[in-house]
Amino acid sequence: MKPSIYFFALVTGFINSAIGSGGGMVSVPVMKKYGLEQKQAQATTLAVILPLTVISAALYAFQGAYSPFDALKFVPFGFIGSVVGVKLTRKVKNRALKIIFALFMIWSGIRLLFR
Repeated sequence: MKPSIYFFALVTGFINSAIGSGGGMVSVPVMKKYGLEQKQAQATTLAVILPLTVISAALYAFQGAYSPFDALKFVPFGFIGSVVGVKLTRKVKNRALKIIFALFMIWSGIRLLFR
């Protein structure tokens, strides 16, 4: 029996808010396990992560943990990166995208260990 997708949603929200990102590292593999292709899993994860991130960011802002004005400096270039990422992802096969995702997760983990 597969664990409940609601449990993984809870874990995704926790990880996303607790470490500032990373919810996708939980939700993409889970969504694939539940039958989505790599591109579908990544796109669906973004749709899920957006409201979770907005809620987490608002809670942190109310606590005074950061200035929303400082964060806004990153938005224009993040927007451009998002548009480019979506356009490139359409041209990449699911298998290659899966490998890129896995390599990024490995690289991120190694980087965290040695910083």
